[in-house]
Amino acid sequence: MKLRSVLLGSLFAIVMAAPAQASLVVYRTLLNGATETPPVVTPATGASQVTYDTLLHTLLVELSWNGLIGGPAAAGHIHCCTAPGSNVGVTVPFVGLPAVVSGSYVHLFDLTATSTYTAAFVTANGGTAAGAEAALIAGINAGRAYVNIHDATFPGGEIRGFLTPEPATLALMLVGIGAVGALRRRRKV
Repeated sequence: MKLRSVLLGSLFAIVMAAPAQASLVVYRTLLNGATETPPVVTPATGASQVTYDTLLHTLLVELSWNGLIGGPAAAGHIHCCTAPGSNVGVTVPFVGLPAVVSGSYVHLFDLTATSTYTAAFVTANGGTAAGAEAALIAGINAGRAYVNIHDATFPGGEIRGFLTPEPATLALMLVGIGAVGALRRRRKV
């Protein structure tokens, strides 16, 4: 009984501490031509980390790429919401993306501003920034959003990658869910 109390107390402490740190949810992806639809034969590669702050409603996009063969980057975006092997319209355009064949990009997006999204995405999701944010985050969490870099030779995109939760973020979410379940079971007893 004492061990059970210690375990439940520990779980409670984790759950109570989680909100302070759980405000940041990190997603990552590797970009390549094989993930494009249709696939692109290219040596170009890239990596992206997208950090969602659930309290401030911001999205920090960090992106790097190397070796585009279709020319300098003409555009970059997050596209949502579709399954791998298909295409969907732009959701969040990367304003100020440098026009280079190898480079990096960092930008903090305000998810409460409708100007962060394309008008079509906002309209399709209730006409508000809140609706667009909810749809985007649900799409990313479902593995249905991708980062894409376009250039002159490959206007549909030369490299892309679908965003997935970082393992540590996923583990923290699972611990929180498990702790809530344990507390609910205890209350029933």
